[in-house]
Amino acid sequence: MTKRLEQAMERARSLPANLQDEIASLVLAYAGEDDEVLVLTPEEEADLLEARGEMERGEFADAAAVEAVFAKYRG
Repeated sequence: MTKRLEQAMERARSLPANLQDEIASLVLAYAGEDDEVLVLTPEEEADLLEARGEMERGEFADAAAVEAVFAKYRG
């Protein structure tokens, strides 16, 4: 194990259990030993499938729609 990874693991030991589990899941996924990093709710999965369909059909926002969203959050 490299020094850097040892430092990271030592730091992770002081974190709450839920964050340690998240870190462990990410490391295992990165190493190819864990299949689930993110679990979607049924609603999120439906939204993702709908978005994929829109992309396949070439249904993208035009410049005016994108600018309207940016303007809304620029304040």
